[in-house]
Order: sequence, then C-alpha cells, then structure tokens
Amino acid sequence: MPAYHSAFNEFPDAMQAGNMSILPIRTKIRGPAPLADPEQGDIIDETLDLFRANSLFRNFEIKGPADRLLIILILYISDCLAKIGSARTVPTQIEASKMLNTLSVDSFAIPGDAGFPLNAHYAPPQSRADADYLRTYLTQVRQELAVRLVERLYADGTGKPSKWWMAFQKRRFMNRSLGS
Repeated sequence: MPAYHSAFNEFPDAMQAGNMSILPIRTKIRGPAPLADPEQGDIIDETLDLFRANSLFRNFEIKGPADRLLIILILYISDCLAKIGSARTVPTQIEASKMLNTLSVDSFAIPGDAGFPLNAHYAPPQSRADADYLRTYLTQVRQELAVRLVERLYADGTGKPSKWWMAFQKRRFMNRSLGS
C-alpha cells in the first residue's frame, strides 16, 4: 500500500524555494506565507490529517514539490509529539502550547544546511535571500502547525493529550528526525 501524497502537488502558481513549494496557509501569525482561502483546507490541515497514516511508512516516493513540504511538516509533528512526551509530567494545554511555540521558533536547519537530514532529496535555495525567505516561511508554518496540533491533541476536553496521537511519539517517519 503506497503512502498518501499531497493534493497540493498540482497547485497552480505555487512559488518554490529550492524544489519545495511555498503554499498558502490560513493563519493569524505574521510572516511571509501567502494567505489561503478560509473556506478551503491548507497544507497544515492536510499534514495533520495524513500524519498518522504516513508515519507508518518507511519509504515515501516524492511526487512533487508539495510532498517535500509535507515530509518536513510530518517530521516536525513527530518532534512536537516527542517533546510533549518527554515532559516530566503530563503538560496541560497551555504548557504544551508554550513548549511547542518555543520549539517552532528555535533555530533549525533548512535544505542546503549541513545539519539538514534530507539534503539528498532537496535542492538548496538559489540565493541567500531565498534561504532567508524559506526559513521565515517555515518558521511561520511551524508556529501555525503547533497551534493546530495542540488543538487536536487536547480536543477531548480531559486536559491531557490524546493517547491516539501520543501513541505516535516514538514512531519515526522514513526513519528520520529533524533533530529538533
């Protein structure tokens, strides 16, 4: 059974940095990302929907530039779940939100950097300006993804993260980690 790919691979007029799509997102967080239609789903919704199914796969065939963004976001969700799971006590929703917001703005490697784990599959940005744009775009997307992930983790109202999500904290998509 093949992994699930992004529906945004065929997105018209998508900008690219390196060979990764810069897709519109629904957000209130300031940043360079184009704004998506509030009525439509975006790449963050798609990542949250596909995370648990795709994290079961060790191989993932990249079929387009949106798949490259999907991979980075799935790996980031894995890091977020590991961060919440490694806390001494079970964090409340507010504590988890603070932890993940801190994780999302911490420095991280982008394609082309020496510490990026998937450099073989990603082209580096063409210029320094493209690299800076990609870094700020990914920071904004990571912040929005952290907000929406916490909403899903704590959606049941018990004050504890969902065991159905936390079961995936040790599962590694493609046997990789962003190393956050």
